[in-house]
Amino acid sequence: MIAIIDYGMGNLRSVSKAFEAVGHQAIVTRDAASIKNASHVVLPGVGAFGDCMANLERYGLIEPIKATIQSGKPFLGICLGLQLLFTESEEFGTHKGLGIISGRVRRFATDQALKVPHMGWNQVNVQRKCPLFEGIANGSNWYFVHSYFVDPTDRQIAATTTTYSIPFVSSIWKDNIVACQFHPEKSQAVGLRLIKNFGGWK
Repeated sequence: MIAIIDYGMGNLRSVSKAFEAVGHQAIVTRDAASIKNASHVVLPGVGAFGDCMANLERYGLIEPIKATIQSGKPFLGICLGLQLLFTESEEFGTHKGLGIISGRVRRFATDQALKVPHMGWNQVNVQRKCPLFEGIANGSNWYFVHSYFVDPTDRQIAATTTTYSIPFVSSIWKDNIVACQFHPEKSQAVGLRLIKNFGGWK
């Protein structure tokens, strides 16, 4: 069973439906025992970084997330769920993140030619062969909605990069953690393939 963490924000139903569409059982939950007993855990997210961290703390979800990752079970972060893994974010001031991945979440610089937020389809370029991208062509287009991007201390954890004014890390892979800035649940066939791959990842 795949647990999709519910902290009161995010597009939980669309993520759940995507797992169902590829034949994986998933529950949306904030119950610590259900998260502990799940075979795979997903942290999705839409919203402001500080508010989301406050909700994770309010619902007692920080320790279950950290325990999940420490246990070695497959963990997927989506959009803000990627950013929350980092040390801190500069979104509306400085906010501490979960501190699982060393690095900072930064805002795209204002550019007259490019709008912020970065919204719509963009190319994702594979930097390292990651099991979740099995069967997905390098350079595929994925759906993005974000104004901030992750800047990891260790660039070796980058699984993919994307260019929007500047090249930025669009997904990471470290041990049992894969997390992406793009939305696989909104990325049609390639996104469903990634979700299917995650459900089968050991």
